[in-house]
Amino acid sequence: MKSLALLPLATLLLCPAIRADEPAPIFDGKTLDGWVQYNGTATYRVEDGAIVGKTSPGSPNSFLCTKKLYGNFELTFEVKVDNGLNSGVQIRSNCKDGAPNGRVNGPQVEIESGGEKGAESGYIYGEAAGGWMTPKDDLKPHKHFKDGDWNSYRIVAQGPRIQVLINGTQISDLTDEAKFKSHPSGFIGLQVHGVGEKGPFEVRWRNLMLKELK
Repeated sequence: MKSLALLPLATLLLCPAIRADEPAPIFDGKTLDGWVQYNGTATYRVEDGAIVGKTSPGSPNSFLCTKKLYGNFELTFEVKVDNGLNSGVQIRSNCKDGAPNGRVNGPQVEIESGGEKGAESGYIYGEAAGGWMTPKDDLKPHKHFKDGDWNSYRIVAQGPRIQVLINGTQISDLTDEAKFKSHPSGFIGLQVHGVGEKGPFEVRWRNLMLKELK
């Protein structure tokens, strides 16, 4: 078990609620046990220890979601996305009306390749929940997300506050009682965005680890 004294100072400052409890995997690296797909016809498979999502022509947004629900937590993972594909990770999300075929809705942490102009990766979008939760003035494209390579994400959700770091750099620190009140807990969902008739494109996630916080 790691000592808090060994954690980077930035981590301690950004994540004051983290204790010495070790995070646990929510993906076993071999199967999709514990996960269920909602919406869309994109495909998900396991390959080389990663979950691979692949677009499907004409499909709306698709989501591979944990069967377990989470409220306050620290989630870390690595992700690599094909250039030209928009993706994301749902947190504290649910299906509308509680039905398996209901529209997935809730906060989404953006994953996006950006090219020379940069991307909006790491900002928070309200999937079927009113659009961007990150204030418009804060939506500034950046280059902390590495196109065509693995990127590390750290998401800390604690009450009305959500923090996002990409490759060790803080991208979001959003506290909003009103926006997050209706989404206190829910599943983690891996999005494959609809691309119309383009593609196919793929997105890969690995080393998904979660630590529940009090």
